[in-house]
Amino acid sequence: MGTKVADLLDSLASAGPRVLLAVVVVVVGYLVSRGLRWVLHRLLAPRHTPSFAAVMSKLAGWVLLFLAVMAAIVVVFPSVEPVNMLAGLGFFSVAAGFAFQDILENLLSGLLLVLRQPFRSGDQIAVGEVSGTVQAITIRETRLKTFDGQLVLVPNRDVYKAVITVSTHFASRRISVVVGIAYENDPAEACRVIRAALGEGLPLLDDTPAPEAVVTRLGVSTVDIEARFWCGPDQHDVVLAVDAATRAVKAALDEAGIEMPADIVVLQATPSLRAAISGEAEVTPGGGVRARPA
Repeated sequence: MGTKVADLLDSLASAGPRVLLAVVVVVVGYLVSRGLRWVLHRLLAPRHTPSFAAVMSKLAGWVLLFLAVMAAIVVVFPSVEPVNMLAGLGFFSVAAGFAFQDILENLLSGLLLVLRQPFRSGDQIAVGEVSGTVQAITIRETRLKTFDGQLVLVPNRDVYKAVITVSTHFASRRISVVVGIAYENDPAEACRVIRAALGEGLPLLDDTPAPEAVVTRLGVSTVDIEARFWCGPDQHDVVLAVDAATRAVKAALDEAGIEMPADIVVLQATPSLRAAISGEAEVTPGGGVRARPA
């Protein structure tokens, strides 16, 4: 028993310097990886988006730290050959891929989003039912600030697989406002009045392409005209442009004497309504009619 304890102590004593050296290798690797992340971020930030610089510098730091850990393992266990470590790493990678499938999928999706850059920080996008301004693309999620001031974290895999609408990709976007006029009015005259109202130098509307007004539907009580115009892509600019265009169109139609009627509803008297008005019969709670008792 004493011999085994002595052998164990001798083994620990002989391995002590290697363990200490391995710790030093890991610490130095960690410090160098942090420095590498800082340097890469400073180099990439002026040339790329903030999300690209953050993700790529972080991945480079992780790779360097991983290599330092592998070197520390070799220092502690000199008998371990690099080929065997790579074989074991391959098996571990397969197992980790099944165990952390969601995490790895989000990581790869985030990396592809950063490399492809279908949108950037500051763009206003719609992903599924979520709309907002992109704050950042991280390793795991895409951060959106909704138009009512809430932070929404969307997993990168959902963003990468979804249909994305980038509202601010182009310099302007087309907006439509539907106006209903009475059948007694001339649709051609109404379209001319609407085009003139939208083209009177409204500051939030673009002059090119020129505003349009086209008849789109014959409704029950109105002839529907769609007023189309172009404005800035920002959500706030769109809201203000719609407000200005709607007020200008209404004022112009009122001045031209073109009526914008409300929906016409036709009421047909039922037997229960006639009985209730005339008093000749009683109306049951279910809407039926029964004769009054003699």
